[in-house]
Amino acid sequence: MTHSSSPQADDSRARRNVTVLVLAQAILGSQMPMIFTVGGLAGQQLAPNPCFATLPISLIVLGSMLAATPVSNFMQSHGRRAGFLLGAFMGALGAAISAFGLYQGNFAIFLMGSLVTGVYMSAQGFYRFAAADTASDEYRPKAISYVMAGGLMAAVIGPQLGNFSSLAFGPIPFFGTYLTVAIINALGAMLFFFLDIPKPPKPDADAPQGRTRMEMLRTPRIAVAIIAAMVSYALMNLVMTSTPLAVVGCGLTGETEIPDYITNLLPEGTLREKFTFIAGYVVTAHVLAMYVPSFFTGHLIARFGSEKVIATGLVILAGAGFVALQGVALENFFVALILLGIGWNFGFIGATAMLAGSHTPEERGRLQGMNDFIVFGGVTFASLSSGGLMNCSGGSAQDGWMAVNVAMVPFLALAGAALIWLVLRPKSLSET
Repeated sequence: MTHSSSPQADDSRARRNVTVLVLAQAILGSQMPMIFTVGGLAGQQLAPNPCFATLPISLIVLGSMLAATPVSNFMQSHGRRAGFLLGAFMGALGAAISAFGLYQGNFAIFLMGSLVTGVYMSAQGFYRFAAADTASDEYRPKAISYVMAGGLMAAVIGPQLGNFSSLAFGPIPFFGTYLTVAIINALGAMLFFFLDIPKPPKPDADAPQGRTRMEMLRTPRIAVAIIAAMVSYALMNLVMTSTPLAVVGCGLTGETEIPDYITNLLPEGTLREKFTFIAGYVVTAHVLAMYVPSFFTGHLIARFGSEKVIATGLVILAGAGFVALQGVALENFFVALILLGIGWNFGFIGATAMLAGSHTPEERGRLQGMNDFIVFGGVTFASLSSGGLMNCSGGSAQDGWMAVNVAMVPFLALAGAALIWLVLRPKSLSET
């Protein structure tokens, strides 16, 4: 069934909370593109085997998956503010441990920091749900979309901070990036003291408890929303995680050339350093594409429905893979990663809006924790696969990049089939 607004619905309060969450997404959220840009390169530097280069990123996602249910339950009991403060603290701690791992040249310590960082990533994932907590049915998809749009500033700030801070502390590449991430968490956490989301009331002993997790999973709209969110996020992560490795790898082997109009934007340095900067620009374009559409995605959902927006996202994701398979010129990387970002936006926000309208307040913590556990379980699998496909498929960086993009096909087929099944069901059956 589709559920009505929470009894806490108050759009004036919701707009204030959206403002706080947009700023949090912009400031605190900038650490994720920083880490995703340099994490694989730092892993490649420390890992005993190049196949493990993206393992640090995979462990961030694994940490997010493992933390999803505990963090959701913590927020259900102690409120959103406490949960988000916990996330920022763990983000700072994870960055500090990672920096220490780099200082020691110890891959195991670096991986431990990545796993702890996953708790922050899990908490950030609940920003979008928090936006819906005090919103009416009409404002809910717009609130979710606006909060996701906060990532636009993060898209500009994060990769550039990552590029320049990675050159600080010259003898230790990327050390400065992780120190910068720790500072971002410490300062950004102050925003949450302005958040105004009441803690969910504790239910009376005889109050309705809502559906069990299995009952919710058997609800078609919930099941399809989870599948669509998982596939959209997993495929985005699969390709984005390998992108810096592909850009640098194809550049160092001569398969990718630097056009003159980009050469003028690069600092002096080695060829590896130049292609590392270019990878940062590609990631910047990608993250911009992830969040710029958020200014109108909510309106599109309100007008056309979640199903059509999700379907559009899946088609755009397929287009990203098609462009990537055409070659490894820098133009291919930029266009493919831009399409990847737009496809993720439509697919993931559409799925989030579908899920947010499919539960009661007492089911919120249970469903949202389960959703993010499943979604980030899929993302963990994609991230673990990314490094192996990129570095251990074929004999060159180009072969690995092709393997990464071909791997998108079965997952797109799964999400597309699930969405078609939902749409073809009678409406009364799809909502129960």
